[in-house]
Amino acid sequence: MKHIYIVACLLVISCNSNKILAQHSHSQNEHSHDNHNHNEIVSNHLTTYFADYVLKDESFGTNTSVTIKDNTRMMVTNALPNHKTGEFPGPGNPNTISAQKRTYNFPVNPKYTGNPQWVREPGVALNGVKFEPGTAEVVACDTGENYRIEAFQELVNLGLDFNNAHVQPTGAYHYHGSPTSVIEKFDSGKDLVHVGFAHDGFPMYYSKSDRYKPSYKLMDGTRDGEDCTYETRRNTLDIAVGGHHDGTYTSDFEYVEGSGDLDECNGITIDGKYMYLVTNAFPYVSRCLMGEVTLNERRGRPSLAQLLERMDSNNDGKLSKTETKGPLALKFSEFDKNDDGFLVESELKNLPRPNRSQRRRQ
Repeated sequence: MKHIYIVACLLVISCNSNKILAQHSHSQNEHSHDNHNHNEIVSNHLTTYFADYVLKDESFGTNTSVTIKDNTRMMVTNALPNHKTGEFPGPGNPNTISAQKRTYNFPVNPKYTGNPQWVREPGVALNGVKFEPGTAEVVACDTGENYRIEAFQELVNLGLDFNNAHVQPTGAYHYHGSPTSVIEKFDSGKDLVHVGFAHDGFPMYYSKSDRYKPSYKLMDGTRDGEDCTYETRRNTLDIAVGGHHDGTYTSDFEYVEGSGDLDECNGITIDGKYMYLVTNAFPYVSRCLMGEVTLNERRGRPSLAQLLERMDSNNDGKLSKTETKGPLALKFSEFDKNDDGFLVESELKNLPRPNRSQRRRQ
C-alpha cells in the first residue's frame, strides 16, 4: 500500500512538472519563431497581439506596450527593435539608432472605404518600429522631371541591413520592406505572420509562401529627362535616367487592377477580413490605406511643438544636448544662445531650414 502511495505521488509530481513545462514552452512559441531569450519579457492577455501586450527586451532596449480602451488600440513605444540589426553608422547610412518617443492610436474596429489614401508611413510593426517604404532620395533633371529613388535598387547605396531597414537622421530605425527578423520573431507556424498594424487599424501580415501577388507592373517604354543629377552629402552625381523602366524609381511601376491578388494598397480580404500584405515585390509595403484614417503626415519642417514632443524625453519643456538628434545635435552650441546647456522654444524659433543633403537617408 505504501509503495502504491509513493508511485501515485510521483505520477502527480511528474504530471504537474510536465504541465508547467508545456505552458512555459507554449508561452514562448506563441510569440516567437525562435524562443525568446531570458532578457525578453512578453506579457499578453489573449495569446494574440490583437489584445493588450507588453514587449520588452533588455538586450536591445525595446520597450513597447499596447493597451485597448473603447475603440482605440494605443501603442506607446521607444521604437527600438527587439532583434539584431546591421551596423549603424555604416556604408550608405551615417546615422545611429536611438530611442524615440512615440504614441500611436489605431482603431480597434477599422472602417473600410475602398478609397485609397496615400500615406508616407502606412503602419507600425508589433515591436513599435515604423514602416516607411518610400525614400527621400530624388534625381532631378534640368528638363523638369523628378524621379523618386526606390529603396531597393543598384543606383544608390542606402545602407539597408538584413531587415530591409536603416536609420533616419533622427535616429529612427524603420523598415522599407519585409522585416526579416520581425517575421521570425512573430512566426506562429502559419503561412500568414502578423507583423503590425496599419494606421487605419487593419492588420499587416507577411505570407511565408509568397502566395499573394501585388498588382503592380513595370511600365513599358523609356524614361525622359536630360541633365539629371542626384545630390549627396558630399557632392552631386550626374545620372542618366534614360532607358527602360527597371524599378530603380517609384514611377517605373504602375498599378494594373486584377493583374495580381492584392489591391492598389497591397490589401486583400481573406475569410471575410481585410488586411494588408508586406510583400517581396513592389510596393513591398503599402503606399496607401483603404480604411478611414486621420494622419498628420510630416511635410517639410516640423513645428516647434513637434520638435519638443519628439525629443523631450523627460518632459521638462526644454532640450538638453543628449536629447537632441541629427543637425540639431551637431550645432547645439550655436543654437544655445545663453550657453545654459538647454534649448527652449525661443531659441528653437531661429532654427535654419535644413538643405536637402541634410535630410538624406530617409
